[in-house]
Amino acid sequence: MKLLQIINLHTSFFTHIGEVKAVRGISLELSHGGVLGIVGESGCGKSVSMLSVTGLLAETGKITEGQVIFEDRDITKYTDKQMARLRGNEISMIFQDPMTSLNPLLSIGSQLTEHLIKHKRVTRGEARKRALDMLRLVGIPDAEKRINQYPHEFSGGMRQRAMIAASLICRPKLIIADEPTTALDVTIQAQILDLMKDLRARLDTSIILITHDLGVVADICSRVAVMYGGLIVELGPARDIFYHSRHPYTLGLMKSVPNPRTKSAAKEKLKPIDGQPPDLFKPPPGCPFAPRCDYAMKICLRAPSPFYKISEEHDSACFLNDRNASVTAPWGKEGQS
Repeated sequence: MKLLQIINLHTSFFTHIGEVKAVRGISLELSHGGVLGIVGESGCGKSVSMLSVTGLLAETGKITEGQVIFEDRDITKYTDKQMARLRGNEISMIFQDPMTSLNPLLSIGSQLTEHLIKHKRVTRGEARKRALDMLRLVGIPDAEKRINQYPHEFSGGMRQRAMIAASLICRPKLIIADEPTTALDVTIQAQILDLMKDLRARLDTSIILITHDLGVVADICSRVAVMYGGLIVELGPARDIFYHSRHPYTLGLMKSVPNPRTKSAAKEKLKPIDGQPPDLFKPPPGCPFAPRCDYAMKICLRAPSPFYKISEEHDSACFLNDRNASVTAPWGKEGQS
C-alpha cells in the first residue's frame, strides 16, 4: 500500500487580477519509508503542491481538481477539523525558516509539548519527558536547560533541530521538509541531513524534501521529481535523474551547478538557463519550458508532452524522447521509446 498518492492535482490562487495556476496537474506516489525530492527553480510549484497536501494554502488558494490520497483516505475531502487532527500527528511539515516558524513568545518546551497534549492526550509531565527525549534525539545538548529557553537563544542550526524535533515528536508517518537547510552554513547543513537520514532509519518515517539544492537531493533522496511551470517534467530514481537525464530542463539544472568530479571543474564556466519562467496567469498551451529550450520543436509550443517511459521507474515529459522526433536530443537516441 502506498503511503501517499497525488493524482492530477491542480491548485490555483484567485487574486484581484486573475487566477494564478500554480500547480497544473501533477501526480506522485510515495511508499512507506521512501524519500522523495522535489526540485525546480523558484515559482515552479514545489511548495504550493505540498501546502495543498497539508491543507495550509493561503485563503486565496484552492485545490480546483485532483485527489490527495493518504493511506487510502482522500484527504482533499477532509474538513478543517479533520485536517487539524492529521497535521502534526500523521503528517508534519518542517518550514524553510525556523526563526519565523517558531513562536518567539513561547519556550521551545511549550512548542514541543503542545503537539503531544493536543494529538496524543498525554499529561504535561509525560509530554515534557517525551520532549526532552526528542531534543536529545536530534542532538541538542543540555536538553534540561534548553527546553526552557526561547527561539532567540538558539543558533540557526539549533533552531532547525528544534523544528525537526517538533515535527517528529508525534511520530508522524510523513514529514514534508521545505528547504530545511537553506539558511544554514554548509557544516550545519551536513549535520541536519545526517540527522534526517538517521531519524528516518530509526523511526521509519517517509520524507518529501522540497529544495533547489541538487547536492542535498543527491545526499538523501531515493527518487526525484523535477518541476517546472506547475508541472512535473521528469520523475525517476535519483541516479537516473542525475546521470541519465531525459529532459532539457533537468539537463540545464545539472549544467548550472559545478561538478567537482571533473578535472577541469575550476576552469569550466557554469551555463545558466536563459530566459524567464512562464507566466502562470496565462500558462502556455505547450511545454512550459519550450521558449527557453534549445531543442524545442513546433509541437512543443502547441501541445503538452505526454510522459515517455525511459525505464521501468523513469519518466520524462519531453517530445524529444519520441523515436519520431525531428530534432536529435542532447542525449542522442538512447532511451527513446
